[in-house]
Amino acid sequence: MSAPADQAPAAVSAKLAGLREEFDASFARPLRRHDDDQDELLTVRTGGRAYALRLSQTSGLFPDRPVTPLPGPLPALLGVAGFGGTITPVYDLAALLGHPVPDRPRWLVLAAGTPALALAFHDLDGHVRVPSTAIVAEAHAGAGCVRGMVSLPGGTRPIVDVTAARTAVHRLAGPHHTAPTLKEHT
Repeated sequence: MSAPADQAPAAVSAKLAGLREEFDASFARPLRRHDDDQDELLTVRTGGRAYALRLSQTSGLFPDRPVTPLPGPLPALLGVAGFGGTITPVYDLAALLGHPVPDRPRWLVLAAGTPALALAFHDLDGHVRVPSTAIVAEAHAGAGCVRGMVSLPGGTRPIVDVTAARTAVHRLAGPHHTAPTLKEHT
């Protein structure tokens, strides 16, 4: 039996609150050593396909963040968004992966490291912790952003390597592209 329509927003809000709490709590836990044999992943959907991102390669997750569009020849560049005083370029993950982009993504994930980079995707399925043995690494890195596969109860998902996505963005944007900080304009 499904919930009445007036209860649907409450159920979505409750699920979102639970996902936020679980995601935030993962940053409060001590860093896992490589010998713990566990990997933490965000399970996402973009371009109509299921993927996973390594949590260790991210530094924040944001729904419905305003993105200011920029003109230019890069269809993958959605625009810029502000995070902690830094103007951050936002790239559409589906476009970087070569998928058509029928609608604007809802979620932004900040890539760990510098320079600042945010990747936009359509849906957040959740956060999972899997044994390292559940991940099959690709034999060669190649030029793409996918670095392995993970077997999950809902099916096998390719793992997007955020570092490789950053490299792809730098190839698109050129070698001299940097994001200014808000402090430079004051």
